Formats: sequence, structure tokens, C-alpha cells
Amino acid sequence: MPTLLVDNKAWAWLNSLERWRWMGSYAGSTEPLHSAGMFPLNLRLLAGSDKLRRFLIRKCPAGRATTGCVVACSATDSFSDSRTESADKRCVEPLVNCDRPLKSLQRTPAQLRGGMQTAARLMKVYLTRRIPQEGMKILSAAGVCEVSLWDSDEPVPRAELLRGVQGAHGLLCLLSDKIDAEVLDAAGPNLKVISTLSVGFDHLALDEIKKRGIRVGYTPDVLTDATAELTVALLLATARRLPEGVEEVKNGGWSSWKPLWLCGYGLSGSTVGVIGLGRIGMAIARRLMPFGVKRLLYSGRTAKAYAAEVNGEFVPLDTLVSESDFIVVSCSLTPETQGLCDKVFFSKMKNTAVFVNSSRGSVVNQEDLYDALTSGQIAAAGLDVTTPEPLPTNHPLLTLKNCVVLPHIGSATYSTRGVMAALSANNLLGGLQGTDMPSELTV
Repeated sequence: MPTLLVDNKAWAWLNSLERWRWMGSYAGSTEPLHSAGMFPLNLRLLAGSDKLRRFLIRKCPAGRATTGCVVACSATDSFSDSRTESADKRCVEPLVNCDRPLKSLQRTPAQLRGGMQTAARLMKVYLTRRIPQEGMKILSAAGVCEVSLWDSDEPVPRAELLRGVQGAHGLLCLLSDKIDAEVLDAAGPNLKVISTLSVGFDHLALDEIKKRGIRVGYTPDVLTDATAELTVALLLATARRLPEGVEEVKNGGWSSWKPLWLCGYGLSGSTVGVIGLGRIGMAIARRLMPFGVKRLLYSGRTAKAYAAEVNGEFVPLDTLVSESDFIVVSCSLTPETQGLCDKVFFSKMKNTAVFVNSSRGSVVNQEDLYDALTSGQIAAAGLDVTTPEPLPTNHPLLTLKNCVVLPHIGSATYSTRGVMAALSANNLLGGLQGTDMPSELTV
């Protein structure tokens, strides 16, 4: 089995070579060679080694060391080119010319092994789920961390999380992962950074994290448009009773045209109230106004100057609730907003009003919402977030035709999830290396 020394970029390319059939593993150590950040790799080829060598040379043009270079250790195989010295000298020679000298790598295998033993260790990072490849490629190409992950699309079991995070320098988690003192204790003193693949952070014990000096990255802004689109779609589907219509088509309920069959509520000439006119709330408002909305009310801690773009009126919450035909909840979860939408809240709404929540499930008292929907206190509700998630299939809300529940898919577009994964990976690397994060949460 020949041994290669590859730098970070070349290792990333090897990992991306799905069309070449090869198998490899680190040779004797997972530590980079201290002198030049090179990784020893045992490589067993299942297809022509010359093709792979030529591919790597082509990817590493002369004079561009930063794009990756490859050197051969044990010059007895086809990875060595004509410039490599005889096998008995067992030297290390670059296969490509670089503007960075690699003379320090021209050692015997015994010297190389000694260098590996003194090299700095890769930092361990733990991922609590599979993430889109955009993020994985960034972590792989960086070459500063050893990645382990819960290799599933389902949430990591608590016991597995506590085991996997042990000794980690970095943690990349999701909204469904509760990162509390127990997890931080399990990780130990090495933990430098937590990067969450979400804009929300109520799953993080921020006080405990701050106490330990751990940095936090998150993914704001990048999911704003996708979440706003989904919220508008949910509002329209709920107000115009689209799920009921689809079901009637499927079960044979569609017969002749009836004047009031499946009638709902339209946006034209309506009053819309947005609770929380932040990034997402404003994006929702922008998308709703072209439907002919007459008034746009909003409530929150302070008035927003940018609300003028949508002619937004800053009003007390009670005014918003009582005057709106559509109420959209787009606030963050805080002690003040926990359980905000309760029996008293719903009692102030019009009985023709439609309620939509795409923020956090805990903002709504779901038992009170059920009572409001069944009693006719409000017309309908659309939820993209619930408590808990997933909502049990026997939950009372799922028995109602005037309640549309989605499985928290606000940011679920391919492009958005890819950008979120890339941002969370770069946040993680920034925390590991002590550099700026693209999106750091101030804790």
C-alpha cells in the first residue's frame, strides 16, 4: 500500500473524487506534519494510479502551492514521477513545483514518523446530524479539524450526544438539540465554539455558555426570504382552505359547483397584523402588501423606521389583535413572548380572523388555540412551529379542518439549507481558529 503526503486542499479533492475508485486511511496518525501541514495517507487504488496522479497534478499547477500539492513517500509506485530519486533512498519529492519550499519534507520514513509524533493534533469537532455537503466540504478543506458526526437525518439520542461531544473543541448543532450544562460538562474544557445551524438559539443555555467563555455562531439573514415565502404560503393555504380542497378532490367530495362551498378569506382590503417586525417579519410584510392589503399593523418593543416602506403602523398589541383580519407571529422566543398567544389573546381576535405562527411553538398556548378554533372564536390557524416537535399524531389540533400544521419547514429550500450549512461551518472554523465568525451571536 503506497503512502502519500497530501496537504489540506489535496485531501479535500481526494474526498470529492467519486468517479475514481480508491480507498484510503490516515497512515499511523491523524496529526498533520508540523513542518508543512501535510497529512500521511495510506492509499489503496482500485483503479489506475496514473490517472489519479495526473488528476492531482492537473489540480496543482506550478506556482500555486495554496491550491494543493502532493508529495510521494516510498517512491516505489506509480505515484512517483521521473524526477523522483531511486527507491532505496526512500526520499520525498514534490510531484509538482511549488512556490513554497518543501525541503523540510525530504526525510526518511523514520524521520517522518518522528515528525508526526510531535505534530499538533487536529481539533475535534462533533456534528449532531448530517448537514448539507456545502458545509461538509468547507470543514474537510480547512484541514484543521477531525470531524465526527451522528450520521443520520434524525436527532441524535441524548446519550449519544453526551458521548460524542466528549473532548470536542467545536460543536455544530441544530435547533432540536438541547445544549445545556450537562452537554457542556460532557464536552469538557476543550470546547471553544458552538455553531448552531439555525437563526433561533433558545435551545442553547446561553448563560452557562457565556460563563464558560464559549463562542456561539448562528445563521441569521440567510433564511429570511425562504421563511417569509413559506409564511405567506401558509397564510394563503389556511385562509383559502387549500388542504381541505385537496382532500375533497381525493375523497370524492367534489361534485357540482356550490356558491359557498370551501369559501375562505382574502387579503385584498384587509388589515394584517405582524407581531415582531424584524428581518423575517418585514420580509413577510413586503410580500403581503402586493395582495392589496389596506393596513399593516405591527407591534414589538420599539417602532421601526423601516416600517415606512410598507406603511406600517406601530400599535399596542391589544389594538393589533382586535383590529387585524390576519395575525402573523414572527417574534423571537423570550420570557416576555413565552405563551403570549393564550386564551385572553384569542378572545380579543375577530371571529373571522386567521392566525399564523412561523416563529416558535412556545409563543402559543396550543390548548387555548384549540378551544378558540373549536368554539368559533377565530376562523382558522396555520402553524409551521409547534410544541413539541414533532407534534404527536393524536394531538387534538390535527383533528381540525380549520387548522393547518406544517412540520417546521420555513427554511426548507435547497439553496437556503446549503447556505445555512456553509455559514455554520465557517462560524465553527472561526471559533476554532480564534478568528472572526461570519455571524457570531453576542452572549
